[in-house]
Parts: sequence; C-alpha cells; structure tokens
Amino acid sequence: MSGQNPDNPAAQPALAEASRSGEFDLIARYFAPLAGPGAFGLGDDAAVVTPGAGRQLVFTADAIIAGVHFLTDDPADDVAAKLLAVNLSDVAAMGAAGLGYLVTAAWPRDLEEAWIARFAQGLAEAQAEHGVALLGGDTVATNGPMSLSLTAIGEQPIGAALRRNGARVGDDIYVSGRIGDAGVGLRILRDGLTGGAPAERQMAIDRYRRPRPQLGLGRALPGLASACIDVSDGLIADLGHLAEQSGAAMRIDLEKVPVSPLADLIGGTAAAIVAGDDYELLFTAAPADEQRLGEAAAQSETDITPIGRVEPGQGVSVVDGDGEVVALKEAGYRHF
Repeated sequence: MSGQNPDNPAAQPALAEASRSGEFDLIARYFAPLAGPGAFGLGDDAAVVTPGAGRQLVFTADAIIAGVHFLTDDPADDVAAKLLAVNLSDVAAMGAAGLGYLVTAAWPRDLEEAWIARFAQGLAEAQAEHGVALLGGDTVATNGPMSLSLTAIGEQPIGAALRRNGARVGDDIYVSGRIGDAGVGLRILRDGLTGGAPAERQMAIDRYRRPRPQLGLGRALPGLASACIDVSDGLIADLGHLAEQSGAAMRIDLEKVPVSPLADLIGGTAAAIVAGDDYELLFTAAPADEQRLGEAAAQSETDITPIGRVEPGQGVSVVDGDGEVVALKEAGYRHF
C-alpha cells in the first residue's frame, strides 16, 4: 500500500483529525494489521503471491463511489464490508476461492480519522469471514467524493474458471438465494420507503449494506455450471450478459423467481428482477445435472432455484404464469 511523498505538502492527505503524523502512519496504524503473507507488512511497493502447483490466479476489480454505490451516511464498517464483498462476488462467479485483495482509497480531505478506523475494522471483520487478507494498495486525498477501489485475487485449479459464454440451448437457468432484498433496502434508506415487518425491513437493509458473496457455491459449480455471472446490476441485466456472450436466448418464468418478501413495496417481482446489488449467482446447467447441483447447493448451505431455460435465439424474455411476455421498463442499473 504505497503512499505519496511525505515531504511534499501538496501530496499530503490533510484529513481533519486524521493524518497529522502522515499518511504512512495511517497505513501502519489501521491497515498493516490486515496484511497477509506476501504483503511484507505493507512496507514494500508490491506484494508477492505464488499460486500452488496446478493452480491459476483470478483477478477482478470494482470501485464504489460515495453517493453512487453507497449512501454518504452508511456506516464505515458496512462500506468496507460491501467493498470487499462485491469484488469477492466476482471471484465466486468464476468458481474460485478468495486469496487476497488490494484496496485504493481516495479519502475526502475533511474526513475524520474515526471514520477510517471504523472502515479498517469493517475490512478486518469481512476478510476474516471470507478467508482473505490485505496485500497492498494506495491511499490518496481528494477534493471530490470518496472513491474506493478494490482488486480481489482468487485461486482455482487450472482450467476451472467459469465463463459467461458456455450456456447451451436446453440448459436450465438457476439463481441462488433471493432477489430484490437489496433493492428494497436501498429504497428504505434512500427514499424512506414504509411498510413491512421490522425484522424484514432490517434484513433488507443488511442485504444492501452487507451483501454476502456466494464463494462456497461458486467453488462447487465448476464442472456443473455451463455459464455463470453474479447479480450486481439486476437479474435481467446480468442475464443479458450471459445471453450475449453465449449467443443464445434466455427465457425466465417470472413466477419462479424467488424474491424478497417485501418485493411488493417496490412494485412486485417485475421490479425485484431489475433491482441491483443482490450479489447472488446466476448460472446455467444441463437438466441432467439437477441432482448434483442440489447436492452442491446443500453442501454450500445455499438455496438455488431453477427459473428458466436457455433457448435458440438472442436476448432475454420474461413470461408470466400464462406464458405471456412481461414488458419491463428497464433491464437493471446502468452505469452510463
């Protein structure tokens, strides 16, 4: 986790109540304790990681921006946990195990040190839960909104990577967990959405702030799933990526999709399947592998549900219980 030149005042983070003693002290105080093997206590310019024999590394990176991907008043530890989880979700979608990560933080200059301390604590909790460790990164100051970027590294047997382009006509389409919880949680926090039991409302908020990457299920899917992606921008939007990369059509039965018990608060199942931030796994598999998939799901303690079929053609279609096509106003979250 490199830093700017401490002898150059213009390069100093100048965080209120934070870096009076310099950026490197912040790194030593809050992030060096999170360093894993090969990171050299974050004292060098880079980490050294050697995969095991017959293993390959998997890399992914995602950034989250205050006011765009998380709310500006979200707790710092939740922000840290989400930053790590959304990246490890991509590792899970490749069928890999998490190995480590690098994080780059652009802190607003008026940020208080207490926020950074709580952020580091959230990283510590999340990395312990998911079995990974910090390998490095960078910290800088910004006059703009907080920007946090994380690169996750996974490991798996050579040739085991799940891709988006392997879905075959006749395959079943599966999704893990439940869809729409995070979308409800966001609406509760951002828009003051009312309704629902208190326990279900809190669950939805937790799903938005602290998604859980399906690493266990992901590691069980190589050799079973023909294509896989995680649900980040919305089930329909992400299914569209599978359809495009696989050169096939995806048909979803709306009534089969497992959705949040509070989905009606945001417009029902049709709204839930275009909400984002679920970070469940969406994958295709041959009907002959249904039993083996059920065993893999049970072993990873994850629910999976068949929700549709891969067909000849292109694109994604959604049908209701009568087989009629359901018109959707949008497919999911758009970054641009």
